[in-house]
Amino acid sequence: MTEIVNTHQAEAWNGYEGEHWAEHHDRYDALNGGFNRALLEAAAIGPRDRVLDIGCGNGQITRLAAERATLGTATGVDLSGPMLARARSLAERQGVGNVAFEQGDAQVYPFPTAGFDVAVSRFGIMFFTDPVTAFGNVRRALREGGRLAFLCMTPMAESEMGAVMAALPPLGHAPVGGSHGGPLSLSDPDRVHEVLGGAGFHGVTGRKVEAEQIWGRDAREAGEFFAGWGPIRHNYGTGDEVREALTEAMRPFERDGAVRLRSTAWLVTARRA
Repeated sequence: MTEIVNTHQAEAWNGYEGEHWAEHHDRYDALNGGFNRALLEAAAIGPRDRVLDIGCGNGQITRLAAERATLGTATGVDLSGPMLARARSLAERQGVGNVAFEQGDAQVYPFPTAGFDVAVSRFGIMFFTDPVTAFGNVRRALREGGRLAFLCMTPMAESEMGAVMAALPPLGHAPVGGSHGGPLSLSDPDRVHEVLGGAGFHGVTGRKVEAEQIWGRDAREAGEFFAGWGPIRHNYGTGDEVREALTEAMRPFERDGAVRLRSTAWLVTARRA
């Protein structure tokens, strides 16, 4: 592993959090896969492109990018050893040969200067301790005119997940992983423009996209799965009260053999000038 500056995230993603995502890779891809088409179309990956996937996790986007870059390459970078092991095994199982996976902190990773044509991320870029520095490092990794396209979360209240979160018992402390270095750190479009501008990107655009997220076959399965998600477990613990509250909150969204929630995300694009 290369140098790590985001030590708290490294501990989480190489501990319970990363193990949960690796074990349930198919569940997490079912949650976020509805956004794949919008992200990949925005990235406009060509057959000879060299693609960098930031916070690649279990590698679904890396593999899909590699399938588009048939004469190029796709490289996924992530902090999580468990998830990278899963990513490598899935790529091998699916016969995707033009991929590579590296363990490291994208904020300081020694990417080759101008070594990539396009950088992408599906919800993997919200956890930097210093986002301006991190995106500056990504910018240096892109060639002149290189493209950046990523997805980040909108505020919870703007999707049906807000109703589920409202069912949780009140916290007696500020939530861990809130507006700074957590899942919602780039949920404000003004903040996104500020960060990317500070990192030297130009032509920053953002639009809201919507997708259906499948959380489980029924409310019980969905509630138990969501209770195991890192931020919920870290903030609320593992008690029965939390699982029951989430299960009941999921019941209104049972339809067509699954729990289906409407979700929104910011789709952001920019270029290295």
